[in-house]
Amino acid sequence: MAKKVADQLVEMLVNAGIKRIYAVTGDSLNEVNDAVRREGSIQWVHVRHEEAGAYAAGAEAQLNGLACCAGSSGPGHVHLINGLYDAHRSGAPVIAIASTIASFEFGTSYFQETNTIKLFDDCSYYNQIATTPKQLPRMLQAGIQSALHQKGVAVIGLPGDLGMMDAVEIETSTQNFNPIPVIRPNDTDLQQLAAMVNQFHKITIFCGIGAAEAHDEVVELSQKLHATVAYSFRAKMDIQYDNPNEIGMTGLLGLPSAYHSMHESDLLILLGTDFPYTPFMPTNCKIVQVDTRPERIGRRAKIDVGLCGTIKDTLTALLPLIAQKEDDSFLQAQLKVYADVKDKMQTYVDDSGETEKIHPEFVAHVLDRLATDDTIFTVDTGMSCVWGSRYINATGKRKMIGSFNHGSMANAMPQAIGAALARPGQQVIALCGDGGLSMLLGDLATIVQYKLPVKIIVFNNRSLGMVKLEMEVAGLPDWQTDMYNPDFALVAQAMGIKGFTVTEPDQVRQAISDALAFDGPALVNVFTDPNALAMPPKIELKQVAGMAVSMTKLILNGQMNEVLDTVKANYKHPKDLL
Repeated sequence: MAKKVADQLVEMLVNAGIKRIYAVTGDSLNEVNDAVRREGSIQWVHVRHEEAGAYAAGAEAQLNGLACCAGSSGPGHVHLINGLYDAHRSGAPVIAIASTIASFEFGTSYFQETNTIKLFDDCSYYNQIATTPKQLPRMLQAGIQSALHQKGVAVIGLPGDLGMMDAVEIETSTQNFNPIPVIRPNDTDLQQLAAMVNQFHKITIFCGIGAAEAHDEVVELSQKLHATVAYSFRAKMDIQYDNPNEIGMTGLLGLPSAYHSMHESDLLILLGTDFPYTPFMPTNCKIVQVDTRPERIGRRAKIDVGLCGTIKDTLTALLPLIAQKEDDSFLQAQLKVYADVKDKMQTYVDDSGETEKIHPEFVAHVLDRLATDDTIFTVDTGMSCVWGSRYINATGKRKMIGSFNHGSMANAMPQAIGAALARPGQQVIALCGDGGLSMLLGDLATIVQYKLPVKIIVFNNRSLGMVKLEMEVAGLPDWQTDMYNPDFALVAQAMGIKGFTVTEPDQVRQAISDALAFDGPALVNVFTDPNALAMPPKIELKQVAGMAVSMTKLILNGQMNEVLDTVKANYKHPKDLL
C-alpha cells in the first residue's frame, strides 16, 4: 500500500522530535488523525478548543524545544490564532498544521473556506500552503527549520484532499538540523565594551530571557563590577537564584529597588532583553545593549553601544578583559534598598486578610513555600501575574510560563496542560484568575481525560482586577469589571477534578497542601480580596491623582463602601511611595 501524504507528514514530525499534536479532529484533518493512529508513537491530544491546543503547544515548545498543534478548516484556524500569537511572541518553536478545504474548491467561497496565508501571516515566520504531494515535504522541512532557528511559529496549510494522495519522494532533505553556533562581538567591539565597563563604578545589569543560559556568567560579571542585577519577568526564574547581587524586577509588575538602581546608575548593561516599557528606562546614563538580533538594538532606549552576540558567548569573551573593581558602595546601597522593599512586601504576607477577602500576596507566598523546587508555574495575565512575579521565587530548577509578550487572558490553564505532558515528572501549578479560567473552562475536561496531575490555584477576586486598576489610575470609576462566577470547586468536581474552596485565611495553607499532595488534578478556589491592587514600582503623580479622582467619583455615586474597602485593603501602599 502506497504511503499517503498524511503518513509522510506524521513521519517527518516524529523524526523532528514531535511527541504529540494538540488538536480537535474533523473533516479536513481526519487523514492526519488517522495517520497518527496508525503510526503509533505520536500522541493525539484532543483539546476542547484549538486556542487551548496552541497555548499547550507553546508551553511544551518553551520547555522541550519544539511542539505541534493543528486546526481544521475555517473555525479551527481562527481558534488557533490567539494561542499562536502568544507562542510566536514568546519565541516558542511551534508547528501549526492548518488543514483546509479540498484544493479544487479554492477560490469558490466554499463552506468553511479561509485564506490561511492572510490569516496566519502576522503570527508566523513561515506560512505556506501545499497543493501538490511534492510540495508538502519540502514545505514542512523548511517550516520546521524556520520554527527552530527563528524561534517562532511555522504554519503548514494542508488541503483535505492532499492528505489522502500518494506521497512523493523528494531530492531535497526531509530531516532537520539544529546547529548551535558561537555568536559574539568582534574583538574591537569587545575591547570598546571592556573600556566602557572599566570606566564606570555605578553599574546595573538588566537581563532578559536572552540571558537565561548565562546565569553563571552574569553573576561573575556582576561580582567583578560590584554591579546590581535586575531582570525582566520572563528572566526571573533563570537569573534570580544564587545571585547575591540581584535586586528584583522592574516594569509594570516590578519592584522599586530595580527601578531605583537603574536610574541611579552611570552605566546600564542590557543583556538579551527586548523589554517593552520605555518609561521605566533611565535617560541620563550610558547604556549598552547586547542581543542576537541587531534589529532590536536601540528601539527601547537610547543606546550608546550596541553589540551582537549570545549573552553566554559574549560574556565568556568579555570577562577576561574586565578588571576587578574594589569600590562596592553603590552595590551595598542598592542592596539595602532591596532589603527594605522585601520587608515592605512581607507586610502584605503577615496581614493575611479576612473572610472572603484573603490577601493574594499571602496565597502566593504560601504556594511558594509549599511547591517543590522544580515546579513549573503557569500564570494568567493580570493580577495573577503580579502575585506570581513578586512572591514565587526561583530555585534554579523552577520554570514560569505566561503570556508575557502577547498579554492574553486564559493562558495559564492550557499552558499547564502542555507543561504536564512535556514534563510528566515535575509538579505543574497554574495560577489562574477567575476571568482567565472562565474563558477556556471546557479544557478542564482535557486535564481529566489525559490524567494530568495539574494543580490549579484560582485567585477568585470576582472581578477583572488588572482592568479595574487601569481604570482607577486613569481617573475612571471601574465599571463592568465585576464578575459573576460559578462555584469553581464544584465545576472542577463535576469535571472529575478534586475541588477545594477557601474563604478564610487560616484555611489557605491546608487547602494548598492537600491539593499538592493529591494524586491527580486538583483545583483550589480562593476568595481573594477584590480591592487588593498592585502598585507599579514607579508611581506617577498623575496616577495618584487619577486614583483620587476615581475614588471621588465613586463617593459621589454613593459607593462609599467600595472606597473604604479599597483604602483598607491597600493601606500599606503608601510605603511604596517612599
